[in-house]
Amino acid sequence: MTTDLEPARRSLGAVDTARADTDVLAAPATTAEAERAFNFSLIVSGIRCTLAYVVLPFVAPLIGLAPGVGPAIGIPVGLVALVANAVSIRRFHRVQHRWRWPVTVVHLAVIGLLVALVVDDLAAVL
Repeated sequence: MTTDLEPARRSLGAVDTARADTDVLAAPATTAEAERAFNFSLIVSGIRCTLAYVVLPFVAPLIGLAPGVGPAIGIPVGLVALVANAVSIRRFHRVQHRWRWPVTVVHLAVIGLLVALVVDDLAAVL
């Protein structure tokens, strides 16, 4: 038995499919793409930590950068790293990657460290 709502339900399904096709954070087609997202997120996080612990405290004063430059660089890079880690977690779970839970644990640890760095930078700015 069909109702008058059947065509509307079918068209709504088409809208949901179209929206999923344009979703920037949609799942990758392969596990290789999920692994690339993982690599990218850890590279960005590593860059953030290198800036925070090597470049800004030691190299920046040697080349004449002011001490207050650190938070101005650290906050945006830290936020990008946080987003990259979250996207990577989502992609690993969406493709049902066999390493999704260990990767999630690694990402959550990195996210915790990044949040601490961003909060520290915000405290220095405010």
